[in-house]
Amino acid sequence: MAHQYSQTLNPPKTLMIPKHPNPIPSFSSSKTLKPNSRSFPKLSVSAMAAQAPPPLDALLNGARKQEVLDAIGTSLPNCLSETNLHLTVPGLQSKTRGKVRDVYDCGDYLVMVTTDRQSAFDRILASIPFKGQVLNETSLWWFDKTQHITSNAVVSVPDENVTIAKKCSVFPVEFVVRGYVTGSTDTSLWTVYRNGVRNYCGNVLPDGLVKSQKLPANILTPTTKAADHDVPVTPAEIIESGLMSQADYDEVSRKALSLFEYGQRVALEHGLILVDTKYEFGKGQDGSIHLIDEVHTPDSSRYWIAHTYEERFQNGLEPENVDKEFLRLWFKDNCNPYEDEVLPDAPEELVRELSWRYIFLYETITKSKFKMPSTEEPIHDRISRNVAQALSSLK
Repeated sequence: MAHQYSQTLNPPKTLMIPKHPNPIPSFSSSKTLKPNSRSFPKLSVSAMAAQAPPPLDALLNGARKQEVLDAIGTSLPNCLSETNLHLTVPGLQSKTRGKVRDVYDCGDYLVMVTTDRQSAFDRILASIPFKGQVLNETSLWWFDKTQHITSNAVVSVPDENVTIAKKCSVFPVEFVVRGYVTGSTDTSLWTVYRNGVRNYCGNVLPDGLVKSQKLPANILTPTTKAADHDVPVTPAEIIESGLMSQADYDEVSRKALSLFEYGQRVALEHGLILVDTKYEFGKGQDGSIHLIDEVHTPDSSRYWIAHTYEERFQNGLEPENVDKEFLRLWFKDNCNPYEDEVLPDAPEELVRELSWRYIFLYETITKSKFKMPSTEEPIHDRISRNVAQALSSLK
């Protein structure tokens, strides 16, 4: 039963749709990206040239990057796209399949498996090698570093892709914090601002802002956690509809803004700009509020290279990003990701590039080398074994 999971690079398709005549964007590092350009350049070596400590220079310039790309290429057919631990691990009561995480109920705890699925536009776009491990380990680093701001729900980490957490009553609101005017989705700040909105989620926005501009102050733009999409909501609407009490909202909003300010400070110390992110919170059995799910990962957050931001912004160019934004833009350029029933396959070159960027971000933020998982044991077997051992020790 351990092998009842998909190892395909992309989710199965039921029909093909016409591809854009030039579906694979150029990746020449010597190019610059204008706002309406259809090419998505790789991170330039000059972007982090001023950063002396490894792994930044090594990852961008030397053998480390090639080592990572080689491992990515080998792992393309072995992505963790699905798990079925309820069939392989005793004691797991049910499975909930999220966009990226498979969550298993085991009584007082939740077993959260971070897969390699890549989501955007409220759908699955592809599977990215090592993504699940990067997200899980990045979150754990930030959970540890932010305990002075808020408690979290982490109990143990039995596997590179797995976190066991306290079961919480989750607030049905995602706390999105933004420091810049940017984005490409329908709910992104740049999209709604360009469409004339000047009061967004209770925040009054001045006229004259341009894409990628830094906001006068960080703002909170909450959304409700709808089944298939996120809906922007004001603080007043959250309270009036009973989604949260005033006291809980005040506490969580303070924590969210403090987490973001701290994250921005740490990121900048490491040569990055934390542009925006989202947080989720829940209440434990004792009534205390915990940070849950993930924190400051390349999935929940947008990161830019700090060294080149100002010059590129002044010249009307897109910032160099270290997140999935370039993949979002490719899909918007080649299909309608909101309405098309079936999406085109993500080009392999983009999949490799995104995997490398995720690892680059992990190594840049944590200042530690990403450990490639062993290929001797099938990943689903490894996870099943590690989770079973961890649960037996919690009894």
